[in-house]
Amino acid sequence: MKDPNKTGKVLVDWDLIEFVVLDMDGTLLDLHFDDQVWNVLLPTRYSEKHALDELTATRLIDTHLNEQRGTLNWYCLDYWTQTLGIDISELELELSSLINMRPGTQCFLQHLAHTGVKIILATNAHPRSLELKLRCTPIGDYFEQIVSAHDIGAPKESAAFWVDFQGRCGIELEKTLLVDDNHSVLRTAQRCGIRQVCGIARPNSQSRRITSTEFICLENFDDLITPNQ
Repeated sequence: MKDPNKTGKVLVDWDLIEFVVLDMDGTLLDLHFDDQVWNVLLPTRYSEKHALDELTATRLIDTHLNEQRGTLNWYCLDYWTQTLGIDISELELELSSLINMRPGTQCFLQHLAHTGVKIILATNAHPRSLELKLRCTPIGDYFEQIVSAHDIGAPKESAAFWVDFQGRCGIELEKTLLVDDNHSVLRTAQRCGIRQVCGIARPNSQSRRITSTEFICLENFDDLITPNQ
């Protein structure tokens, strides 16, 4: 696999790949939706509920979030609804028009569907959030299996997720490609034996580009497609 920043094309040895595992938020879908829910609408509603200015509300929410970062609670709508007293599912429904695929997502999924590899969605998203996003986009049509960390009981940042995931999905790690915008997830997956991993350069279309010296970060899914595929 070559760095697209140097070559303009990421080359995957597809002869060695039989399983493609894809993340959802920030990888297939634009993270702008989640950013607006958690960093804009939630602080506004929290400030209204508790008669706080929005800056104070944002700081309080960020403190709560940082305490749970990397855990399953961090992704759990029920946990945050109870902790913050705001129905997060209702916020997601309110902004559901912002749920969009990243550029090139559907073409890439269509391409994979014709290659014969097994395509699996692996997401930390809460089941209600997952269901909403599958309802609002066509991505669910392309997967042989869809696995939420909440089904397993451990986040993708944990080795426990990948141990369970491997057995549940019947994948061979050395024949697997993982694409995920979360670098903590990529590190854990590598340690657990997944052969090839890469990140996403711009998970949120409205935010800055992400660079990394540790992982290849895709500008476009076209970088994963070689001419002879």
